[in-house]
Amino acid sequence: MSEMLAPSQSSDPMLDDPRALYCDLLKKALTRYVFRETWMPYQPRRGSLHGKLYQRGRHLLQRKGLELVLQFPFDAEARANGRDWPPEADTMIGLRRLDNLERCIADVLDRGVPGDLIETGVWRGGATIFMRGMLRAYGDRDRTVWVADSFRGLPKPDPRRVEDVEDALWQVSFLAVSQEQVMKNFERYGLLDDQVRFLKGWFADTLPTAPMERLAVMRLDGDLYDSTMVALRSLYPKLSVGGYVIIDDYHAVRGCKQAVDDFRAEHGIEDELHQVDWTCRYWQRTR
Repeated sequence: MSEMLAPSQSSDPMLDDPRALYCDLLKKALTRYVFRETWMPYQPRRGSLHGKLYQRGRHLLQRKGLELVLQFPFDAEARANGRDWPPEADTMIGLRRLDNLERCIADVLDRGVPGDLIETGVWRGGATIFMRGMLRAYGDRDRTVWVADSFRGLPKPDPRRVEDVEDALWQVSFLAVSQEQVMKNFERYGLLDDQVRFLKGWFADTLPTAPMERLAVMRLDGDLYDSTMVALRSLYPKLSVGGYVIIDDYHAVRGCKQAVDDFRAEHGIEDELHQVDWTCRYWQRTR
């Protein structure tokens, strides 16, 4: 696998381009790379003994305006490469993957590749906030950013998907962020407007009938086999030639990789998979 449009190691823009400077600052704010969190909420696994005990006592802390927290050892390299789960940041994909997203978007804007932008599986919304910020910076008033998520975490996987069952991501409450919170995060950056549209629900219910006509960039972060497959089957036919497919968890989640490999084999897709970082891969549609 080669690196095409790969992110730079420094993540520094050309300082004489205000658009690049804005995008660089936005990436570092969304990842909290410049703020470096020091505390994280205590969030025991749902259903565990600690979780049950904590839920019983949590309301007592809330009455006194208190919250149980743990020290968070910020690691700049881990944050740049999307290897930690941030307590406060608006995205966990890291600077390298945001660099890649920036270059893909800049390329389709420069070449006039038609279509909207979408992310499926947005967590706190950081990558889609960045998409909207780029459209604002480059003066694009025609494209829409689609924000697709259940906004209540991951679905329980099909029992036949052993790898997804074993990963048990549907049990992780940390991954569940409400639409209201994501909208507030957009508002914090002044980027919530009519060029942002939300698709709320399980992907199997929303993506097959999603109302966009064309896509230029589709970023998939659904983790599970079925979530990834339904996104590819529903959205890839709408992707313009010259557009990009970005797979966030290709080498991090087994079910995701299998779905991508199966889809590409089924459709005879031979466009090269390019490496972004330790997990993320992408390809540019050529036909």
